[in-house]
Amino acid sequence: MIGRKAELKQLKSLKNEEEPQFIAVYGRRRIGKTYLIRESFGYEFTFQHTGVGNDEKKRAETQKQEQLDKFRESLSEAGYDCSERLTSWAEAFNGLKEVIKKSKEKKKVIFIDELSWMDTKDSGLVTELEHFWNGWATARKEKDVILIICASATYWIMEKIVNDKGGFHNRLTGQIHLKPFTLKECEEYLQAKKILLNRHQIIQCYMIMGGVPYYWSLLKKGRSLPQNIDDLFFAEDAPLRKEYNNLYRALFKKPDQYIKIIEALSVENKGISRAEICEKTEIASSGEFSKKLQELEDCGFIRKYIPAGYKERNAIYQLIDNYTLFYLRFLKNNTFDDHYWQVQNNSPSINAWSGVAFERVCLEHVPQIKAALGISGVHTEVNAWKCEADKKKGLQGSQIDLLIVRDDQITNVCEAKYSKADFRVDAAFDKDMRRKISDYMVDSKTKHAIHPTLITNYGIVENEYSSELQSVITGEELFR
Repeated sequence: MIGRKAELKQLKSLKNEEEPQFIAVYGRRRIGKTYLIRESFGYEFTFQHTGVGNDEKKRAETQKQEQLDKFRESLSEAGYDCSERLTSWAEAFNGLKEVIKKSKEKKKVIFIDELSWMDTKDSGLVTELEHFWNGWATARKEKDVILIICASATYWIMEKIVNDKGGFHNRLTGQIHLKPFTLKECEEYLQAKKILLNRHQIIQCYMIMGGVPYYWSLLKKGRSLPQNIDDLFFAEDAPLRKEYNNLYRALFKKPDQYIKIIEALSVENKGISRAEICEKTEIASSGEFSKKLQELEDCGFIRKYIPAGYKERNAIYQLIDNYTLFYLRFLKNNTFDDHYWQVQNNSPSINAWSGVAFERVCLEHVPQIKAALGISGVHTEVNAWKCEADKKKGLQGSQIDLLIVRDDQITNVCEAKYSKADFRVDAAFDKDMRRKISDYMVDSKTKHAIHPTLITNYGIVENEYSSELQSVITGEELFR
């Protein structure tokens, strides 16, 4: 298995614990949650079940019955004589209790995947799961139950289980938030598959697909990167061309407004305020709207940041999902030939997208950037910052996408630049960096030393302007 060492160790250790174990595993769709759990337990479970995706057009009662029918099938596969149709989750969990009672295994490992799909409207699922765990599994003299629940709908599992203030409060014995692969892990994965891409090409691929293992598993040996991208996105019936709608519809029961928010953010690279999102989407500002923003953030599609020195009301929302950015930029409402990426690889539109996409890659590799700066052990606040032009205050108007404020009284003002070769720091770049630093120092009134920092995918050309930089981080160092 590539990466996941800490998570693998945590799951494998569960059988050695003396008390019952209740673990929640969550992370975005296609991130490898199910694979991790199955590999950890050698594909051997006392009981396992996967919820089925719901058709939002069906009545809630119909959806509930379909989920119960599938659970009944899983009970039968586990050896339980389920002669009658299940009509409630109370009956379903009573059947699960019987499976556990009859099992002769020392530890009874129960794996319920895509639990959020099973929670249809007014189904009573969560209440019965709570009764099963609190009232039965933890009360067994044998203390032998290991319950692992999993969901791609991160917001659901956070709200219903992890942060619940009711019956599940402090009941979890562990949780795993499975993150995307890093660049280094993607490189290791390609090596294991014997796919030969250099590090620059791996960065390009990450700019398109992020660190989602499933997407990387679709790359074919013997094909160049442009050929692979055409195969996956632009060819007829390309598998990742259809992923966009499936991605959001699998996570959200009524996805249309979530997609509206995502698409409004996609045209503003630097991010926009809550009020601007409402204006662009024509969605009313409300508690329900706040919940949707939180859900998208929990699922890793957007990030919310409060510019350094500002308050909550000044929060900015930014789309950060690489796949979504790529899809909306090049595929939505467009028809291309099968060789689009190979033919257009140096077009102005792709060059413009490359700069934005590389910034996202940098945001996903802050630990590697800190390591390259030699400050892994220094406490920092990693933030973004912006200010509007204000002549009275002496502000020209600036935005800094990555600001590393360090406890050692230094702040790194980071600028990410994608280049086809070693980056040439010129007079325009130097002027732009000086403006940003000046605005930040005036606006924040910081007493820190300011270190202008360049992050670029290759290296830099040494000249009279490059010496003004305190630090240069190359693409190689993002693979730490």
